[in-house]
Amino acid sequence: MTSKSKEEAREKEIKKELDKAKKTEYEKEDILMEQAVNQVAEEITEAMEKEENVEAVAKEQDEIAVIKEKAEKKEAEAKDYLDKLQRTMAEFDNFRKRTSKEKSQMYENGAMEVAEKLLAVIDNFERALMTIKEQEKDAFAQGIEMIYKQLLSTLTDLGVTEIQAENQEFDPNFHHAVSHEENEEYGDNQVIEVLQKGYMFKERVLRFAMVRVAN
Repeated sequence: MTSKSKEEAREKEIKKELDKAKKTEYEKEDILMEQAVNQVAEEITEAMEKEENVEAVAKEQDEIAVIKEKAEKKEAEAKDYLDKLQRTMAEFDNFRKRTSKEKSQMYENGAMEVAEKLLAVIDNFERALMTIKEQEKDAFAQGIEMIYKQLLSTLTDLGVTEIQAENQEFDPNFHHAVSHEENEEYGDNQVIEVLQKGYMFKERVLRFAMVRVAN
């Protein structure tokens, strides 16, 4: 082989090596490019997934907010209904108590009025019985006494009680002084005599006791 042929063969070999090197370089660049593209694609996909997740979360949060708003509205309505119910029940309870108290008061006032009118009958019975001596009591007088005691028992059942006055200290809340007199046998402001009995109806004065009081 001539020197020229050797040189041409050498050039071909070098060229072949260069082509091979270029091809390898291109392949590397293609691989790098493909990797870069794949990475970008993955990043884009990941970003899109994140965006979708964000949108889903935002949508879910919006739905939760709507549900929460509805729940708060319902809770407010329930509280309003409960408040109205409690007020109505309180008003009804007050009405019931007031009505019951008024009925009780009406009953007491009626019973007190009847008892007050019966006091005059009691006074007449006592005057009549005082005029009859014990040894002179016949069946008629005993019958009157029985009626008198029965009437007293009925008044007691209604809540009528006699005001204690004789020999007691004068009390203007229960006694009405008809006269005042000097009497050394009694203490100052002590009741000497009961001229007319006084009575209580439960805790209210039905009639003041008319009394004579020592100074």
